[in-house]
Amino acid sequence: MLIDRARIFIRSGNGGNGSASFRREKYVPRGGPDGGDGGRGGDVQLRARTNINSLLPFQFNEKFAAEHGGPGRSQRRHGKAGSTLTIDVPVGTVVWDDETGELIADLTEADAPVVIARGGRGGLGNVHFKTSVRQAPRMAELGEPGQERWLRMELRLIADVGLVGLPNAGKSTLLSAASAARPKVADYPFTTLEPHLGVVEIGGPGGQVFVVADIPGLIEGAAEGAGLGHEFLRHVTRTLVLVHVLDVSGGLEGRDPLADFDVINAELAAYDEAMVEKPMLVALNKVDLPEAREHLEAVRRRVEELGYPSFPISGVTGEGVSALMNAVGAALRDVRDREQEQATTEERKRFTLPRQDERAWEVTMLSPHHFAVTGTGIERFTRMTDFANDEAVERFQRTLEASGISAELNRLGIETGDTVHLADHELVWGEEYDLLEAESEAGRRRRR
Repeated sequence: MLIDRARIFIRSGNGGNGSASFRREKYVPRGGPDGGDGGRGGDVQLRARTNINSLLPFQFNEKFAAEHGGPGRSQRRHGKAGSTLTIDVPVGTVVWDDETGELIADLTEADAPVVIARGGRGGLGNVHFKTSVRQAPRMAELGEPGQERWLRMELRLIADVGLVGLPNAGKSTLLSAASAARPKVADYPFTTLEPHLGVVEIGGPGGQVFVVADIPGLIEGAAEGAGLGHEFLRHVTRTLVLVHVLDVSGGLEGRDPLADFDVINAELAAYDEAMVEKPMLVALNKVDLPEAREHLEAVRRRVEELGYPSFPISGVTGEGVSALMNAVGAALRDVRDREQEQATTEERKRFTLPRQDERAWEVTMLSPHHFAVTGTGIERFTRMTDFANDEAVERFQRTLEASGISAELNRLGIETGDTVHLADHELVWGEEYDLLEAESEAGRRRRR
């Protein structure tokens, strides 16, 4: 069974804490600080692999965490860096942030890893804080916490051609006639319950080869979730060319083929307007039946009036299948030529984690006595500050002063006892510009 959706939780590694140690050796007076830096936490990255064709493994394992960085040690020894965690997914996987809905990655290239969560930086050891006036600093930075998020993943099959049409129109039969694929075929609706792929070769050995996908379950209302079509419409978006398989005989129910044609086209457009821009060929199927021959010319004339090339075929006998596949191959060549011309003028977008200005910050008044400070750099600095250490608190205060944050808070009218929300901390504004950490859950966790 094809599992094409999954939801997973990922967390990159925390950076290791810096060390606040001093040289204590015989005959070495005033050895000074020698604490090393903490190691960087491991990244989390996704990598598309061609030997994986389903998201099934993520149904049983949904939590992934990279290795934490090791703490710094004495004698200026750095902590061990956490190893990168690589999660392998099928080619064609699309990844979103489950909370914000932001598109993170579109993994259409095999073996091209994409970092989705960066590991935390290692904290600096006390050797970095020695100055001419502070010969024995007893502070060191904490490691930066790693990033964590829930991801939503969807698999969209990588196929050149998509076969679309109502159930029982003959898509699976056409796929088996045109390729070596052998999908289940029967004369009742919803025979195909999952997409099937087949490889078609035209022009003999060494000729053109392309992949055809049988997209099942399309009925009226599929774009709104009716039937099984909503489950599989996402796979059509990957294809370059569409082949609309139309049962010209009307089937057992005596349906109007032209009405069926309009229904499927409407569903494709409702799901994604880009579908109507794809080249579409119409396969007028089941011409081996007498009922189909009666309607063939009228249906063919109407379809071609709408601008679609049509091809009478019989998936059962193979009549017209070769001509249809040759036309599909020609349409694919045209599409790829246009894509190649466009690629020379436009650089292909690659999805990476955004780079933000480390120095930018913003102060917001949430209420008359509550303020919030946001910014990539200052939030990281706050998380890496050990508020249980007096020297670290003094350094934190100097940073707020030098950056202009304290001046902005004063301009907004902050008073003694007001609360400042910064990163995972609640800080209480005190007298003589003194910030003390409030007893918050985040603070207790960091102290442990």
